[in-house]
Amino acid sequence: MSSQAQTGGVVRFGVFEVDFAAAQLRKRGRRVKLEAQPFQVLCILLQRPGELVTRDELRNELWPADTFVEFDHSLNTAVKKIRQALDDSPRNPRCIETVPRQGYRFVGAVDGVGGHGRGRACPTPTAAAAVAKRKGLGRYRLGEASRFA
Repeated sequence: MSSQAQTGGVVRFGVFEVDFAAAQLRKRGRRVKLEAQPFQVLCILLQRPGELVTRDELRNELWPADTFVEFDHSLNTAVKKIRQALDDSPRNPRCIETVPRQGYRFVGAVDGVGGHGRGRACPTPTAAAAVAKRKGLGRYRLGEASRFA
């Protein structure tokens, strides 16, 4: 993993960029409002562009085993909010593809800033969670960084 990934970095896709150090999503340089949990889901998907991230993997990363939450509704709502922020469509996805009953895949072209290449500038979800927590974006748990290294 690159040092930029460990300290936070910027990943671009289309007209959007995710600044992990600032815990922000931006479109053409302007901040796009995205709540903490959808931002976490986006971080996880960006960590593995082009790969299927299963619903179980997302549940394990986002909700501790002792947390009681309507998981399906919460995850569906988070993905819906990401799609709204990215102006993406589930029927004709440019960014997030739904794999029915399995999970999601980030299908957009991802470029790390600073010459790190496709997806290389993504921090671990744990690092993104720490930044978001410092910035007061809510309480959450994303799991171990080793799963994404």
